[in-house]
Amino acid sequence: MKKLVALALCFGLTASVLAGCGSSSDTEESAAPAESTEDAAVEEAPAEDAASSESTEEAAEPAASDLSFAFCTNTLNNTFQSSMDATFSKLCEEAGISYTCLDPDYDLNTQLSQLSDVANSGYDAVFVIPVDSAGITSGLAEIQAAGIPIFNVDTAVIDEDIDAFVTQFVGTNAFMAGQLVGAQMAEDYPDGADIAILDFPSNESCVDRVNGFLDGLGDNVDKFNIVAQQDGEAALDTSLSLAEDIIIANPDMDAFFCINDPSALGAAAAIKAANLTGEIGVYSIDASPDGKQALLDGEFTAVAAQVPIQIAEYAYNAANEYLSGNTDLGEKKVYLDSFLVTKEIAEETLNDWQ
Repeated sequence: MKKLVALALCFGLTASVLAGCGSSSDTEESAAPAESTEDAAVEEAPAEDAASSESTEEAAEPAASDLSFAFCTNTLNNTFQSSMDATFSKLCEEAGISYTCLDPDYDLNTQLSQLSDVANSGYDAVFVIPVDSAGITSGLAEIQAAGIPIFNVDTAVIDEDIDAFVTQFVGTNAFMAGQLVGAQMAEDYPDGADIAILDFPSNESCVDRVNGFLDGLGDNVDKFNIVAQQDGEAALDTSLSLAEDIIIANPDMDAFFCINDPSALGAAAAIKAANLTGEIGVYSIDASPDGKQALLDGEFTAVAAQVPIQIAEYAYNAANEYLSGNTDLGEKKVYLDSFLVTKEIAEETLNDWQ
């Protein structure tokens, strides 16, 4: 019966977590140009008012650009990536830059085909989240051979590929995010605890989060007994099923650490189905709108932020700077700070990523 309840919770949560390609957004009209002496003269010539008005309206439109950007994401079936897509789309629209988003839906072969298409399509810059950090070498090589700068975002490709093909990597400091959550758990359980970890070992960023979490437990790390560490695939449904089994095997466990909000929402659903909400803690990394709501509802104990909008903005600006002739962008790898999201922050930014 509990499994049926949990599945019902899962389906409800899945509908709110998953998001499609929300890549278009309204562009704010730019401010009208300041009035010049010539404009003042026009006020004395009413016959020219209509022409002047049309000219001003035309000036409000973003100037067309010869540039074209592509975003090769790993999926758009998550609000993290779709928020990046929406940010890239908005920035490009405002600047008159042509923009394309390609979604392989976590299929490596599809992404390799898309990377090859990008290499042959004459884009000026490409932003890439790999499906497999070690699996897209050939696609990156094709793009570099075409002379297109590559901005690796969110999840890093392997170091060898960063050195050989990537112009710059930009992502959240995943190790720092894990550290923040680990330190909070250590504070919440000063005498230690029985905990479970739902990880995602095929993703380098998620590996960094787990390593950061263990580091964040600090001097008390030996007091924490890891009763299970399993691959939740960063997915709500998979994590729900695993969490149910872990709870059954360890009914007196204290907390879950999950590498992202979908995984943590799965754990929270399993805990709720077992009537243990508030008795088993849930520690997460993301701070998505759904994660913030779970924090406010008491289903999450703590959550550290990922910053997809900031990543997209930084990478977009870096691409434009590079294309303007400044090819020295400084650090090869740029890590943007994470932070613990308080309930006050969650209330103020409930419907948004950061």
